[in-house]
Amino acid sequence: MVDTYGELNSDKSNAILVCHAFSGSHHAAGKLDNDAKSGWWDELIGPDKAIDTNKFFVVSPNNLGGCFGSTGPISICPENNEVYGKNFPNITVLDWVNSQEMLLSKLGISSWACVLGGSLGGMQALQWTITFPGKVKRAAVIAAAAKASSQNIALNEVGRESIRHDTNFYGGDYLKNDTFPKDGLKTARMLAHITYLSEDNMNKRFGRKIQDIESRVDELVDYEVENYLQYKGNKFSEAFDANTYILMTRAMDGFDPAKDFNNELQEALKNVTAKLLIIGFKSDWLFPPERGKEMQIAAMQSGINSSYLELDGQQGHDSFLFTNERYKKNLEAFLGS
Repeated sequence: MVDTYGELNSDKSNAILVCHAFSGSHHAAGKLDNDAKSGWWDELIGPDKAIDTNKFFVVSPNNLGGCFGSTGPISICPENNEVYGKNFPNITVLDWVNSQEMLLSKLGISSWACVLGGSLGGMQALQWTITFPGKVKRAAVIAAAAKASSQNIALNEVGRESIRHDTNFYGGDYLKNDTFPKDGLKTARMLAHITYLSEDNMNKRFGRKIQDIESRVDELVDYEVENYLQYKGNKFSEAFDANTYILMTRAMDGFDPAKDFNNELQEALKNVTAKLLIIGFKSDWLFPPERGKEMQIAAMQSGINSSYLELDGQQGHDSFLFTNERYKKNLEAFLGS
């Protein structure tokens, strides 16, 4: 599945690829029919916004292995006419980039004016510059890292374990057993969502406030922050697939382009020709600013035209989803450079 915004110009030089994060989809901006929820990057994509659709043709694909229209674990395998489920092949960030390059060719476009994304989307943008250096002119790597840390992997494994230990998981064959590991997926999302926020934001928003009894989503809830996480976990478990969750967190854990270059990121970047913008957020503890600085140092050592921007951000890791004046102006300047 692919969404597009804006118009492709006559020489096809204004195409931008937007790569979604872990739980995102092709629906990056605007509202779908009968859908009250705007796209995940609606604050940044649109007429006169940071990614200005008056100027650019924005392409937003759904990654393979997902559960929002692209082939994934909930799809039917043509070989046996059964749901793939746990048997869906492992997916890597490089696989997504290779499929996006096929999309580029299908559109008849020689190169992207820019590839950009946040979090797992930022990893894809970085991979693009390494794998297809001649097909991307700029790349914005936002709230991301050149590889997952041991803490990232550990947190993802706890989430996966909560899914695997749900009695309705059936070893990944839950759809064949006409059930779903909702509790396990809900718990995994609650844990992950904590890492998307910041302690300061949580303290300001919730503090230790007690949840009103009439609006509790669970009778065991006492605090507003508990209620919030219960709500987020429930909503997510109603829309996402458990095998997809496992698949995509493993893809994030496995991302490490330097591993094929003697574990030297500078070596991995040596053929990059794209101009880079690397953005980190001070309140992000999932991929803290230090991860962005590591990429910037490696880019400088490789002689890449690159810049690093550190923003305050009030939403922790999720800050990349929300616009502010400095964020907007720097993206505009980078895209127009």
